[in-house]
Amino acid sequence: MIKTDKIIIKQSITLASALKVIDEGAFGIALMVDGEGRLHRTVTDGDIRRLLISGHTLDDTLELLDDQEPKVGRVGISPKEAMRLMNGASIDHLPLVDKNNHPISIVVRREMDNCVPLSLPHMSGFEQTYVDEAFDNNWIAPVGTNIDHFEKELAAEVGAKHAVALSSGTAAIHLALSLLGVASGDTVFCSSLTFVASANPILYQGARPVFIDSEPETWNMSPGGLQAAFKDAEEKGRLPRAVIVVNLYGQSADMDPIGKICESYGVPVIEDAAESLGATYKKKASGTIGALGVYSFNGNKIITTSGGGMLVSSDGELIERARFLSTQARDSAPYYQHSVMGYNYRMSNILAGIGRGQLKVLKDRVLTRREVFARYAEALSGVDFIKWMPEASFGTSTRWLSVLTVDRRKSPILPEDVIKWLADRDIEARRIWKPMHLQPLFSECGYFTHGEESISDRIFETGICLPSGSGMTVAQQKRVIDALIELFSQ
Repeated sequence: MIKTDKIIIKQSITLASALKVIDEGAFGIALMVDGEGRLHRTVTDGDIRRLLISGHTLDDTLELLDDQEPKVGRVGISPKEAMRLMNGASIDHLPLVDKNNHPISIVVRREMDNCVPLSLPHMSGFEQTYVDEAFDNNWIAPVGTNIDHFEKELAAEVGAKHAVALSSGTAAIHLALSLLGVASGDTVFCSSLTFVASANPILYQGARPVFIDSEPETWNMSPGGLQAAFKDAEEKGRLPRAVIVVNLYGQSADMDPIGKICESYGVPVIEDAAESLGATYKKKASGTIGALGVYSFNGNKIITTSGGGMLVSSDGELIERARFLSTQARDSAPYYQHSVMGYNYRMSNILAGIGRGQLKVLKDRVLTRREVFARYAEALSGVDFIKWMPEASFGTSTRWLSVLTVDRRKSPILPEDVIKWLADRDIEARRIWKPMHLQPLFSECGYFTHGEESISDRIFETGICLPSGSGMTVAQQKRVIDALIELFSQ
């Protein structure tokens, strides 16, 4: 919505003056008002052209124009309703008037026609070269040089010794559990504040998840909650077979205390770094600290292959076993022979080519997302009832998504209020992940809190994810910021 002061004209001005206002206003429209400042009609360069064609001159005045009842909206109208009115009248501009019919602002279609998404794929231009190479060599099936190169290049980027490219991050977690011997009847500890893909593979193996709360400093797995869970498991004589630590929204968990606890019980760690490729923990790459690390290249991640994942480890035997299992566990024989159950989990050569092109701009994508967060933080610094996801001092977050919480003690605004407000302005925002221990699917599973209060419950109840894509323009982000300021100022 744009102020109208520079495009308001009176009936008494000449056609030449009106054209100048329209041209300088850059909206292709002027708003003609009467002597009391009430909107009389809209004026376009087409209206003036028609007067000139009929024989009038540029020195004539706008009083020659016919009366016309303009299509208007009231101040405070939602963007969706404004768009509906413009569509119904086949117009590209909608004046907004107050109760006295004085024009206050104007809605311009071109400023509203594009949705601001949460996080879209952002292509670099390098991808096509590798995809074309796969087509030229006819390596379309799930084998080919792109896969080999992508695995090596990703491993080199994060400092992992070995990597295997898979069809999804979920597949990588599933294979990791299988490699560590997780089976029916076992338990696996898992971060509660995460997407369901972190926990579903536990069920694939017939095992039972036990969920661990977050800590306020990182929003990731609480060492205190983890220690309480191990103590309880030890007393029951049933230690978990593995621990899945999730690095949430682009930030690593505090891996040293978590690793020490797990090591003391002889339990391996799977590091779910699906959301944190490019982040660091004490100068180590997120995803390379546990026994096995998992990355996702889903469409909304920092880099994408449209769908895909990677499993990394310092243990070459584990990765070779994963590669074997991911291709239907075909035995080395002169015919199709299978001694164990396998999976169709290998990444395709085409998608690996996309990944190679994306990997070239990983650092730039991380920098851009951090810049997006910095603009939000600066623009909304005066709002005392919001807090941003903290960045721990032990490393660098990618700020995959810019995430805030609303302090309910200082503001009655709910996350759903913010999301609806933004949605009405064609801006996508989402709730923070609903913790796994609150999901109906896992209602009978154990849960250990950080302390007396469940931190993940509080974060979920108050948290909102804002548009954060690296392809988002500064103008689009300003739309988000302006909308939030308008809401938070009420």
